[in-house]
Amino acid sequence: MQTLRIAMVQMNSVVGDVETNLTRMLDALSEARRGQANLVVFPEMALAGYPPEDLLFRGSFIDALETAHQQLAAATTGLMAIYGTALRADGLINAAVVSADGLPVARIAKRHLPNYGVFDEARYFRPGRSVSVLEWGDWKIGVSICEDLWYPDGPYLAQARAGAQLLVNISASPYSRGKGVQREQMMATRADDAAAYLVWTNLVGAQDELVFDGQSAVFSPQGEVMARSPAFLDDMLWIDLDRAPGEHRRWIDPRWRLGDEPEEVRKIVVAGAPAPPAAGPVAIRIAPRLGAEEDLYQALVAGVRDYVAKNRFGEVVIGISGGIDSALTAAIAQDALGSQRVHGVFMPSAITSPTSYQDARSLAANLGIDWREIGIGPVMDKFMDQLAPSFAERAPDLTEENLQARIRGTLLMALSNKMGWLVLTTGNKSEMATGYSTLYGDMAGGFAVLKDVLKTDVFRLAVWVNRHGERIPPNVLSKPPTAELRPDQKDEDSLPPYAVLDRVLEGYIENDMSPDALVAAGLDVEAVQLAVRLVNRNEYKRRQAPIGIKVTPRAFGRDRRMPVTGRF
Repeated sequence: MQTLRIAMVQMNSVVGDVETNLTRMLDALSEARRGQANLVVFPEMALAGYPPEDLLFRGSFIDALETAHQQLAAATTGLMAIYGTALRADGLINAAVVSADGLPVARIAKRHLPNYGVFDEARYFRPGRSVSVLEWGDWKIGVSICEDLWYPDGPYLAQARAGAQLLVNISASPYSRGKGVQREQMMATRADDAAAYLVWTNLVGAQDELVFDGQSAVFSPQGEVMARSPAFLDDMLWIDLDRAPGEHRRWIDPRWRLGDEPEEVRKIVVAGAPAPPAAGPVAIRIAPRLGAEEDLYQALVAGVRDYVAKNRFGEVVIGISGGIDSALTAAIAQDALGSQRVHGVFMPSAITSPTSYQDARSLAANLGIDWREIGIGPVMDKFMDQLAPSFAERAPDLTEENLQARIRGTLLMALSNKMGWLVLTTGNKSEMATGYSTLYGDMAGGFAVLKDVLKTDVFRLAVWVNRHGERIPPNVLSKPPTAELRPDQKDEDSLPPYAVLDRVLEGYIENDMSPDALVAAGLDVEAVQLAVRLVNRNEYKRRQAPIGIKVTPRAFGRDRRMPVTGRF
């Protein structure tokens, strides 16, 4: 029986930083060699980072990738490595490169190029046209890239029919809520259908709006999880796989392909054979899956941590109001960066309640973050003095409310400019959807942490944050949400109750349900009409909002591209 020792490198690549990505991959090869690995598997686009977007149009970037790829291939003495990069090959391909004993031996092009949601791969790459199986000693290995595995009649099927005992899929699969379970179920099905081991290696970390959750895994030929990396952490996952030479395999013919002719498979013979490990078996780890709230919370932490680090910001500043959104944002930032790098600014007006002050002060103390207080009253008075001639005999309205928010946004941006701090905005998806936010006010900033988190989920996450003790003051969790821009103001003065509103938003935005369908599903007709009207008329605001962390399949931005000017 021939044992194959595999090291799976779940890594956090930086888009465009080819030199650093290469260095980390070379270090991983050295570590894998010390552990007597035969095969080392890296994620999709590990050398380039994902997604590189229009960097792929720059010839100098592709040149740098080609040079790095050759250096990486030369470092594979004594083992085989499979890694992702972009390569020129009658156009540009999203490639899985196979290198062994110091030389590249194969390059496999991604066949199914995703071109939906945040993905634009058809803009950059030509699709692969062939299916290959590597023959290495007694092992037959089929290699594919991310999306290729999601199709039930994808290349894995032809590889299995050609005798592949091991399927390797390198991936850059972004996080969204609930996707991890669905994705694992799909891969388990593929392994079982192919009666082959499946090794799936995923990126980890964040890039702009996207978060990659890792959770790389190995599946048995029966579809059982044999090993799993933790979520949101760099990791090297080890496993020993055994396959008896000439072992009988059941014929692969899933129902959806009955009557089809098997696709022709190109055979690639790799010189030599895997050397049997001299050391004893490696320790097998199956990292536990995270609960729903922890999974979402850690995705947000990863998004903040990497956006700040990869864009070379040192510290962040948050306007803390005593409300739940700013409290949760501050807790996420503190977990991502540490207390010393988070600054909280309380900006009271004449309307601000003593309770808000106490809640904001307690939050800063609980988190151990810097606390600053800058009153906006004198600034507001000056603005109103200057505007008085133009506002003559006009009653106060939303103008004065928005002006308070814009003063606060200006103060935060001034601190950002002077100190070099990144402003984290605190608006949630419910507010972004309905326009319950102020352009150049509470929307002013560099990164929107809760942009894709509905208000009801904000409350659930805040409760989870306090599971081991008070971090967010209890009063923040219990008091009615308010922007506190006029006396006795409550969010529900302008919006349906969040429990109702969020159900409407989920149906209308996430599931593209019509207003009639939402009402037919039991939602209040007036709430549906109001919410849909607000969503439709506030696209212009969302276009001007800072980017934020994507955690759902239909985040505002590239996931949901609606016209600003339109009447449907």
